[in-house]
Amino acid sequence: MDRSKMETAVRSFLEGIGQRFDGDDLVATPARVARAWCEDLLAGYDLDPSAELTWMPVEPGSDPVMVRRLRFASVCVHHLLPFFGFAHVAYAPDRRIAGLSKIGRVVDAHARRLQTQERLTAAIVDTLHGGLEAGGTIALLEAEHTCMTVRGVRKDQGRMVTLSSAGLYREDPAARNEILGLLLGRALDSESSGQD
Repeated sequence: MDRSKMETAVRSFLEGIGQRFDGDDLVATPARVARAWCEDLLAGYDLDPSAELTWMPVEPGSDPVMVRRLRFASVCVHHLLPFFGFAHVAYAPDRRIAGLSKIGRVVDAHARRLQTQERLTAAIVDTLHGGLEAGGTIALLEAEHTCMTVRGVRKDQGRMVTLSSAGLYREDPAARNEILGLLLGRALDSESSGQD
C-alpha cells in the first residue's frame, strides 16, 4: 500500500469538505488515517489466509469442530464504511484439524480487506475447506453494516446474515441442518434449559 498517496487523498478529502489545516487538530490526521487503514483496517492484504491455517493430523471420521461467535470487523467495498459482527464456523475433519486460534486468524485475514459480506463468507469456507481437506465446511456470518445503520435507510437494528458451505454441508441437507442447529446454539440452548 502507498501511504503517501493515502495521506494525500485524505488531505484532499478533508479540504473537500471545507476543513483547514491551520490548527493542531487536523495536521496529523492524514498520516493517522493512512496508518490506521494500512496497519489495521486493510491489514489482511499483507496476509495469506492459507498460511494462517496450520493443522495437525487426526483420525478419519472425527466429529465436527465448530467455533461460534468469532468477532470480526471489515470494510464495505461499496461505501468504505465498516461492518462488523460474528462468524460461526464449523468443519467435518477428514484427516486434519486446525488449531482453534487459526480459525479466527483465517476469518481476520479475509475480513481485513475491502469486502462484501457474501464474498467474505465464501472466502472463509474456501480457505478452511481446501486447507484442511475437510469432509464439509460451513460458515454463517451475522453483521451490522454501518452503510445501512448510520446512512441511507438508517435501520439500526438490521443485521445481514450470510451462509456458505462446501462438501458434506452443501450436499447433505440433514447434516447441514444438524450443524446449523449447533452453530446457531439451538441444541445447546435447549440442553442448558432442560427443554427437548
